[in-house]
Amino acid sequence: MPAVFFWEHTVCEAEIDEQGHVNNLEYLRWMQSAAVAHSTEQHWPPERYVEEGSAFVVRSHAIEYLAPAYAGQTVIVETWVTGFQKVTSLRKYLIRRPDDGALLARAETNWAYIGRKHGVPRRIPQILIDSFEPVPDHG
Repeated sequence: MPAVFFWEHTVCEAEIDEQGHVNNLEYLRWMQSAAVAHSTEQHWPPERYVEEGSAFVVRSHAIEYLAPAYAGQTVIVETWVTGFQKVTSLRKYLIRRPDDGALLARAETNWAYIGRKHGVPRRIPQILIDSFEPVPDHG
C-alpha cells in the first residue's frame, strides 16, 4: 500500500499554451489522474465507486505554480492523502521534473464523498479509509 504515490507523465504538445509552456489547467488534469491512479492502486478504481453508488467530488483546489514545464519533459506527480474527516478527504501533491529535480508546483485538493443518486455528502466508509495510509507531512 503506497502511502505516497508517484504518477509519471510525459508532457505532450496539446498541453502547451500560447506562452510555450504547460497550460495551468493541465496541472489539474495531472492531479486528478494521479489521484485516480493512487485510488486504483489501493483497490478503489472508478468502477468500485460506481458499484458503491458513490464518488469523490472536488470541494476546492489550491495550487502554487513554481516553475514551468515544456513539451517532451517528464513530470512526476507525488500524491498522498493527509487524512479523512466525516465526509471529506484532503489530498496533497508535489509536481516535479525529475531531470533537474525542479519543483514545478505544490497543490492540494479537498475532496467530498457523495452518493451518486442524489449528489449529497455521505460518510466515508471505514473500509475506504482503511485502504489508505494517511501521511500528515511529506515533501
